[in-house]
Amino acid sequence: MPTLTGVHHVALTVTDVDRSVPWYERVLGFESIGKDESPSGMRKAFLRGPGLGITLTLVQHPVSDYARFDERRPGLDHLTFSVPDRACLQEWTERLTKHGVTFSPITEEHSAPGTEVISLRDPDGIQLVLWAREPDEDD
Repeated sequence: MPTLTGVHHVALTVTDVDRSVPWYERVLGFESIGKDESPSGMRKAFLRGPGLGITLTLVQHPVSDYARFDERRPGLDHLTFSVPDRACLQEWTERLTKHGVTFSPITEEHSAPGTEVISLRDPDGIQLVLWAREPDEDD
């Protein structure tokens, strides 16, 4: 079987790149690393998060129905970022509160015992999750 070596980037469709980029920078600490605008009117912003080996691409299409994100439709359900531990999740609750972002309380992830999550949404309603696994006693 051919080998996959990692994830290069994740692209999210947004309604307004100029609104979304500052949100991802301010709230999640991403850094803009480039932009592209095609003659067709498609706009892209490329972001890199601290500690992430992938690029997050925000794409604004020139023609869209601009329907609010709904994870119940085929396509993306959510995007999960891992964090080191519960203490870091607690730091995130403080940061999200500071920036006025609505989020879930820290909850145990039932499908993965020993993990906890926070769920939040970006300006277009795309569901983002912060996920922490408590280290094993052997770690």
